[in-house]
Amino acid sequence: MRSGLNLAQFREVALVGGPVLVVVLTAFWIASHYIAPPAPRELAIAAASKGSPYYEAAERYRAILAESGVTLKVVETKGSLENLGLVIDSGSKVDVAFLQGGLANGKTAPELRSLGRVFDEPVWIFTRAGMKPERLTDLVGNRVLIGPAGSATAALATRLLTASGVTGDTATLVNKELPDYPEALRVGGADAGILVLAPEARTIKKLLSSPDVSLMSVAQADAYVQRFPFLKRLELKRGVVDFARDVPPADTLILATTTALVVRQDLHPALTSLLTQAAIRVHGLPVLNADGEAGLFQRAGAFPVADDQEFPLSPDAVRVYKTGPSFLNRYLPFWLATSLDRLTVLLLPLIGILLPAFRLAPTLYAWRVRSRIVYWYNELMTVEAQLGTSSGPGEIATMIMEIDRIEKAVNRMPVPLSYANQLYDLREHINVVRRRWCSTAPVTAPVTAPVTA
Repeated sequence: MRSGLNLAQFREVALVGGPVLVVVLTAFWIASHYIAPPAPRELAIAAASKGSPYYEAAERYRAILAESGVTLKVVETKGSLENLGLVIDSGSKVDVAFLQGGLANGKTAPELRSLGRVFDEPVWIFTRAGMKPERLTDLVGNRVLIGPAGSATAALATRLLTASGVTGDTATLVNKELPDYPEALRVGGADAGILVLAPEARTIKKLLSSPDVSLMSVAQADAYVQRFPFLKRLELKRGVVDFARDVPPADTLILATTTALVVRQDLHPALTSLLTQAAIRVHGLPVLNADGEAGLFQRAGAFPVADDQEFPLSPDAVRVYKTGPSFLNRYLPFWLATSLDRLTVLLLPLIGILLPAFRLAPTLYAWRVRSRIVYWYNELMTVEAQLGTSSGPGEIATMIMEIDRIEKAVNRMPVPLSYANQLYDLREHINVVRRRWCSTAPVTAPVTAPVTA
């Protein structure tokens, strides 16, 4: 008897809990399609030539990511234009790149997202000694070096010169490698040269120290910044390059473009966050030279900049800038934290569906119990309704057998303790209907008490 009752109870649990389980499993299955796959353990960054600011920054990123068990491959390139081609090519396996401002934007490269701007790249304009240009327009009719053909320097120089009316029709634009600038300007092979290099570059140091070359102060610097949002205005204070020789001899306004750290929009969110944290560590403090001196334009806290005029910022990077690493990343190893982050997506059905389902299950079970009691009451009332319409002992016997069937079914019916009163009421009512049917049967013999010995 006990095993039969347990089997019946198990069937009730299955009937009530089965649909709930199906709903929960379906919710988990749907959620699994939105969860990000595990973060890759390797990625590649397009830098520039060894020794360049891009490459040195990438090497520092590599060391930081290695602390979290992520291998960063630094890809040596010719500069920003090659970096751009690699990072937008899904087949190149390059996920991250440094990009000089002004080369692309969210419209021309919609697959890219920015992690912020990480450092300035000054736009130097040098002229032969004796020339006193104040505007780029003053270079009309001169020979102007604009960098190697197909380089980011050439692209930016051409863009600025064209906006100033200096084109191939109004001047002689010469493509030349940047290290050749000092000699070309010294021997008169060119009148001016535009180049984009870090102040620490040897070419810049040669040009700044050469008596045959002058650094141009751009009088319209603010106007260029207003026209081209990727530019900014920098001021080189008198004597800051060389106090003894008073270089530069006056406060000098120069333009600068800011370098963006960009990623493919399909890069794993955990790696995007990790790269942003690395950028904050690398660029948050100025890099000091062997004498403990900072660069000409570096200021602590100036970079990285959580703003980008050309590319949309990655939402994962924005979260890092606003709140720092996630709670799990602060206290757990990277891989454990990312795994738990993924599990939270799967646990959403538990909060949104499983808990309401558990609340619904008792109500559903109560409805099933009440519906069974009501069902057998309906059967009993059907039998009772036949009273007064029977015509013989055979039909009365049939009704008595039907009442017995109902009673047996009710006795086997599992009912929780809270519904026991309704069960006993049903049993009593079954007996009432049985007595009424029995009272209609003809009396064939007197009923006597049983005889005992």
